Amino acid sequence: MRSIDIHAHLVPQCLLKTVDAGGEWHGLRLSTGDGPKVLEGHGRTIPLPPPLRFTPEQRIENMDEQGTDVQVVSIHMPIAGYRLDPGEGLKLAQEFNDEVSSMAKQWPQRFAGLATLPAQDVGASIAELERAVTQLGLKGAELDTVVNQSNWDEEQFLPLFKAAEELGALLFYHPQPADNLLAQQLNDRFSLGNSIGVPLEDTLLVAALIFGGVLDKCPDLKVCVAHGGGPACFGLGRLDHGWQVRSEARINIQFPPSHYLGRMYYDTVTNSEPALRFLIDTVGIDHVVLGSDWPFVGWDPSPAGWIQGLQSLNQEEKDKILGKNLEALLDI
Repeated sequence: MRSIDIHAHLVPQCLLKTVDAGGEWHGLRLSTGDGPKVLEGHGRTIPLPPPLRFTPEQRIENMDEQGTDVQVVSIHMPIAGYRLDPGEGLKLAQEFNDEVSSMAKQWPQRFAGLATLPAQDVGASIAELERAVTQLGLKGAELDTVVNQSNWDEEQFLPLFKAAEELGALLFYHPQPADNLLAQQLNDRFSLGNSIGVPLEDTLLVAALIFGGVLDKCPDLKVCVAHGGGPACFGLGRLDHGWQVRSEARINIQFPPSHYLGRMYYDTVTNSEPALRFLIDTVGIDHVVLGSDWPFVGWDPSPAGWIQGLQSLNQEEKDKILGKNLEALLDI
């Protein structure tokens, strides 16, 4: 059973070559200080750990070491261009998507790709998603859990969901690791913006898609949420109860939230076997897929090896998570 990883970050070589030469890539530049080199721009300071500088060949070597057969690569979210002028954001997306497409075409047995989109411009996003899927061969797009303070249940985004549904494109949601509600509230004390803030953002995204009626309006939409969807499945009892007793929770949906949770997909980045088991039992084994959060999470002994070593999963469940579910979902 080959292993397919839905959650693998990428900083493109076109960015690295530009900033290493002293240039600026769509508002991002390399720091000039004496400390570790980081990217600066888009109102952020973005660390560049060595693996994010890997060439495709180096990435494949690392995948071989980790026992990962295929990575579905997507943009390292802090470099996405949502804060740029829409025209500049589109150029960033096109350059990134062209490179990912080239990787997938040169190494089709090792890479598939998700596009990035200029989500601040819905019309441009629809056009670029169509190009990415129909011309570049990408499998969908990775999106932040919010768009510059706008939530995904807002009416302006419905045409993008409709377009993704028609194209059969997967939308993979991944929040900002250092720029989320909890990180801002606590000034990222104790790194809680990452350990708690990130999965909290995943949960808010799940709630927005459900309560906003997106899944009713787009019944065939393919959505995958990173980090096991955060604690969304653990809060399902309260979400269902709120739908039952609060009329405002029923404005857009005719069924309780539990009806919709199992229609989305979730990766395995729970960092806990009991949590993963609970997720599987809540949403169904067919809706859980392998994710590594490459290169930011250390797995013992590897992403696929961790799954294989879990005692609470049978081999059929492991095979579905490791590759069968994504083979069917993405036609890989």
